[in-house]
Amino acid sequence: MTTPMWNIGTSAAARLRVSPGVRYEVVVVGGGLTGLVTALLLARHGLEVAVLEGRRIGDGTTGASTAKVSLLQGIRAQRIRHRHDAALLRAYLDGNRAGQQWLLEYCAGHDVGCRPGDAYTYAQSEREVAFARREYGALREAGLPVEFTERIDAPFPALGAVRLRDQTQLNPMSLLAMLAAEVESHAVPIFESSPVQGVSAAASGDHVLATEYGPVRAGTVVLATGTPILDRGGFFTRLVPVRSYLTAYRLPHELSHAMYITAGEPTRSVRTVPDPAGEVLLVGGNGHVVGRSDRTEEHLADLREWTARWFPEATPMTGWSAQDYLPIGELPYAGPLLPGRDDILLATGYAKWGFTNAVAAAQVLAGRIVGKPPDWAEAFATWRPGELRSLPAAVRTNGAVALEFCAGWWHLARTDGAARPVAEGDGRVQRRGFRPSATATVDGTTTAVSAICPHLGGVLRWNPAEKSWDCPLHGSRFAADGTRLEGPATGHLAPLSPPIPGPYAR
Repeated sequence: MTTPMWNIGTSAAARLRVSPGVRYEVVVVGGGLTGLVTALLLARHGLEVAVLEGRRIGDGTTGASTAKVSLLQGIRAQRIRHRHDAALLRAYLDGNRAGQQWLLEYCAGHDVGCRPGDAYTYAQSEREVAFARREYGALREAGLPVEFTERIDAPFPALGAVRLRDQTQLNPMSLLAMLAAEVESHAVPIFESSPVQGVSAAASGDHVLATEYGPVRAGTVVLATGTPILDRGGFFTRLVPVRSYLTAYRLPHELSHAMYITAGEPTRSVRTVPDPAGEVLLVGGNGHVVGRSDRTEEHLADLREWTARWFPEATPMTGWSAQDYLPIGELPYAGPLLPGRDDILLATGYAKWGFTNAVAAAQVLAGRIVGKPPDWAEAFATWRPGELRSLPAAVRTNGAVALEFCAGWWHLARTDGAARPVAEGDGRVQRRGFRPSATATVDGTTTAVSAICPHLGGVLRWNPAEKSWDCPLHGSRFAADGTRLEGPATGHLAPLSPPIPGPYAR
């Protein structure tokens, strides 16, 4: 997998790692859009804040997204309306509208380029026409000025579409760079390469954050990590981790500035990007639950084939993927990790629409801390009686997790334990005696690490597109050498020595 196009030709100096023994009123864990906006809002209120990012700013979901800033979000409205009443859907849209407005005002005031355009949810088939019309009805009921149109200005076919005028798209890395600079201008330190491995309570009432470099203390902790890195609260059982794919193409001429997404599967998400070297086309889709697809490279190939059919003049540039989390109750979460306690807060479950939801979640989190939550915060509640309505979805989701757990261990038990070479770019789970081994050869180096996810013991699977080990239970991911990349797991995979030899081992 290559670098997201937002990072091509850009570089930034690495920030310092955190020093142990320091204390802050609030520590924000995660340096994506949610974390940086939360830190900025709190700093503007005069709080002493620090940001701890496990990797680099922009290395997570925000820096790999399509960066559509839209209130028309595929068929999200009808999904929410199916589970909740009209008032909660309106509150969700009010929150997203507030997040969108804050972001547009911020970009306008800080010279972050935005490209306005209409947003479309379009139908690829007769079945999807019904989805599009239901989305239109749900949004009209909620007061959003959407229209239904039989035609769209695009080369690919559509049988009808919902349109919302005057939405926005931007470059996520430009936004993150500006936000990080302003956060630091408020004397808020941002520490990179500083993953948090756990949070415990101290006798003083503070929280102690365990990092690889020593403890950090905080009065309040905000988890802005995609999925919470703490298991208490059980949010890993209330989320479905999804990996989606993106491809970028150079165009010889400018296209419509509109944004498109399908009303059904397979998903096709389309937008254009202005670039000094010429117009760029982004085509994304083909999402799947993390760790449950063995042919990840085919998802990228499928997107390229679709683009070649409808945009024959487009020249491929790069491809990559991003991870997000679908909430089983359809509404995102922003609030207490445990009910009735505001000392550890979290935000997650944006269902791939983070550029409005992340800012709205940051406003909820900052509002709780300073005592002024927004009126629409109920739509982001982490604990509500209505969650009982999501019990069937929770049973299905966690039933699938249980099946993946059993299937992984059953497959491992059936392997004969023989050490076999692993070809370049490939990975294999096998037994070394009674020790489950994940062996991969990448860039000529063969490594062997534990094949068991340190979160809840799932057997990992090789992702050939990403050259990573992915957990099919709750979405934790690790580099070929065992380094943790993302997910609820907080530790690296243990190395096994010596590695099983590969034909390229050195």
